[in-house]
Amino acid sequence: MGKYGELFGSPEFAAEEKDGIIFAVNVLRGAPCGATWEAAENVVGLPTEEALVNIGLQTQFFCTADPAAWDPMYGKSPVHFAGEIHKAALKKALKL
Repeated sequence: MGKYGELFGSPEFAAEEKDGIIFAVNVLRGAPCGATWEAAENVVGLPTEEALVNIGLQTQFFCTADPAAWDPMYGKSPVHFAGEIHKAALKKALKL
């Protein structure tokens, strides 16, 4: 998918923490709606555990997917699913 595939798709972060506080989150790949970048900005400065919850909530807030469209396989809306995926990606970036 070329440049589009490099920039958009399953989220990927480079993140750093010091003394339990997130001080940098760089988006390597994110959602085409822009939610990934908005959410990442909003977790910098938060304690790590709070940031892991907050990245999912922020993603849901900024996500433009229809929250009423429930996925029968996962039992969640695309918005909730996006939140969980972003949380997992931040966790992976922090090597937790």
